[in-house]
Amino acid sequence: MWKLAIAVLLATTGAAAAQTEKAIVAGGCFWCVESDFEPVPGVMGVVSGYTGGSLQNPTYKNHAGHYEAVEITFDNAVISYDEVIAKFLRSVDVLDAGGQFCDRGDAYRTAVFVSSDAQKKAAVAAVANAEAALGKKIVTPVLAAKTFWIAEDYHQDYYKGSNIVLTRAGPKSQANAYKFYRKACGRDARVRELWGAEAFPGK
Repeated sequence: MWKLAIAVLLATTGAAAAQTEKAIVAGGCFWCVESDFEPVPGVMGVVSGYTGGSLQNPTYKNHAGHYEAVEITFDNAVISYDEVIAKFLRSVDVLDAGGQFCDRGDAYRTAVFVSSDAQKKAAVAAVANAEAALGKKIVTPVLAAKTFWIAEDYHQDYYKGSNIVLTRAGPKSQANAYKFYRKACGRDARVRELWGAEAFPGK
């Protein structure tokens, strides 16, 4: 009986320790941000979607005014919001106000969307820290969160997909097409050029 009581106590304590929080960020192609953060310890899930605009029920074909973004759900007993945002800023080109890498236009700009005063304070501090590290003005804004609209099913975990798609280099699985696209866009090369040893995920 005492073993059962201990097991229940441990389970209850573990459940109490796990505090789920969400971070919403825009970093260009949402496939890339999703693939960067899903393996991070403490991250429980990453969903691709659209946010920041006023259009209701946006779609990939029509999300005018919205950013491509991701919603990162994480256990802040394992990784803090501050750490999530610090990693995010070091995974994108924070000096580019016109989009990200080969994806151009307003939908592909970077941003951090905050849903509380605590998140705003942490995000502003993370941006200031990143500016000090680079010695340059960062163009990534900290914005008030709006409705996060989940993107179509085929966008979720696209980078792991096995469906065959046609690319400029011929037919490829989604996973290989994604790798081809990411390399061709120079995303990782530019992040390493900008951030050096601080680059995340450091591919």
